[in-house]
Amino acid sequence: MTLISGGRLLNPLSSDQRPGMDDILDIALESGRITRIGKIDPRDGVYEQVIDARGKTVVPGLVDVHVHFRDPGLTYKEDIASGAAAAARGGFTSVVCMANTKPPVDNAETLTEVLAKAAKAVIRVYTVAALSKGMGGVELTDMAALKKLGALGFSDDGIPIRDAAFLQKALLAARELDAPISLHEEDPALIGIPGINEGKVSAALGMTGAPAVSESSLVARDCMLALATGARVHIQHLSCAESLELVRLAKRLGCTARLTAEVTPQHFSLTEDAVLTQGTLAKLNPPLRTERDRRALIEGLKDGTIDMIATDHAPHGAEEKSRPFAEAPSGLIGLETALALGITNLVLPGYLSLSELIGKMTAAPAALYGLEAGFLAEGGPADITIIDDRETWTVSGFVSKSANSPFIGQTLTGKVKYTICAGKIVYQDGEA
Repeated sequence: MTLISGGRLLNPLSSDQRPGMDDILDIALESGRITRIGKIDPRDGVYEQVIDARGKTVVPGLVDVHVHFRDPGLTYKEDIASGAAAAARGGFTSVVCMANTKPPVDNAETLTEVLAKAAKAVIRVYTVAALSKGMGGVELTDMAALKKLGALGFSDDGIPIRDAAFLQKALLAARELDAPISLHEEDPALIGIPGINEGKVSAALGMTGAPAVSESSLVARDCMLALATGARVHIQHLSCAESLELVRLAKRLGCTARLTAEVTPQHFSLTEDAVLTQGTLAKLNPPLRTERDRRALIEGLKDGTIDMIATDHAPHGAEEKSRPFAEAPSGLIGLETALALGITNLVLPGYLSLSELIGKMTAAPAALYGLEAGFLAEGGPADITIIDDRETWTVSGFVSKSANSPFIGQTLTGKVKYTICAGKIVYQDGEA
């Protein structure tokens, strides 16, 4: 038995209407579940450990629906074990891996391999399966069989679906399975060099980049396909104001319950100017865009158009990121800095309350895949993160195998002190 004593318990209102709370309360844990929430005298039970949470905030374990753990095939960048450890350091107790591994998760054998490794991780690791065989956008995977084996949903993330008729067919199939399809929205035909916004920075560097319309044109198409099919569609990593308006319109037209969208910490924290100082560390798909876009995304978080925050944790080796810009891979690691970026760039400036931020990182992403996660309740899972939302720290040193982050050296506010998954401490600040 474990007792978490004296912390500020912050439990945002979840999608299934469990009551929210914000109070100084204690939590008792046993056998991986929460057994009691309230004012608890430690003498009332035989507790093997008591965690003093006074002055700290106790929240549901964070949930990330968009990570790349590179396993199988690219494990020099990350593997399931190292990715899970990085997630634990960032306060995450549940993550959902994307399918663009080598080979991709488009068949029963690879899915079974991933799930077997996931079962050994220190946190709860889930995965989607690829939408198309070989992620080629031509032939559907055996979606029913993959879902039965344990895939939570389907995505060719990293590669957009070019063929509208194929996507419509996929959406209709996914609707029958009641499984969400997550979409990477960039039209390659409109992109010069991916990973950099087409604008003042790309022009200064002599590059033709990825214009906002390369994203918004596919978002427009896919929002209308979602409306037409009634399928569950999740728009990944929104990056521009126009895409946000299209999602807002689609929800107003009737997609409210079936269409969701995410934004990454990097897109609400940085602009295209970061490329000038951080180079390839700030190269990502879709790219960082303008200050106007950044502010629009924050407004989308505030008004609920953007449902959740997801990291798009994308590890790459140092040698790969040291290549010339056009040749370097896109992506950055994000699990270990996500919460602090949210507190620093959303809560402290007053855009979101801490409760609203936590809701975007717990209850909302958990609801996308129907996970038993993202809430604190008696009888519920003992997946808990304890944070000091006032502590400042400088970004350096990662648990992830990779270190491709443009935030290295920055001072952020908000530190994860403990991550508890299924009642076990899987990360404690200050311990190796």
